[in-house]
Amino acid sequence: MRDLILEIRKFVKERNWGKFHSPKNLAIGLAIEVSEILEIFLWLSQRESYNLSKKQINHLKEEIGDVMIYLANLADKFGLNPIECAKEKLKINAKKYTVNIVKGSAKKYTEY
Repeated sequence: MRDLILEIRKFVKERNWGKFHSPKNLAIGLAIEVSEILEIFLWLSQRESYNLSKKQINHLKEEIGDVMIYLANLADKFGLNPIECAKEKLKINAKKYTVNIVKGSAKKYTEY
């Protein structure tokens, strides 16, 4: 993760884009890139969503890359490591969604 953040910093600095990368703008950019992932799956059936074409997979790969770049850049603005954030959130979710209560269910923890 550290190497990715350093590459992003270099990329942004070389292009003098830092002035555009406020947390607000990065969050908006992140949301837009996530919506581009959604667009790949729009109108596909459940089954089709598991069987993407090579072209669709390549497109998905690019959009996941964009999401990671925006997410890493945003996290970096606050000195956060996205991997550590995800690990901490998994611990929180494990307490909210205990296996013995939620196994096999898609309900939100507040519905139990």
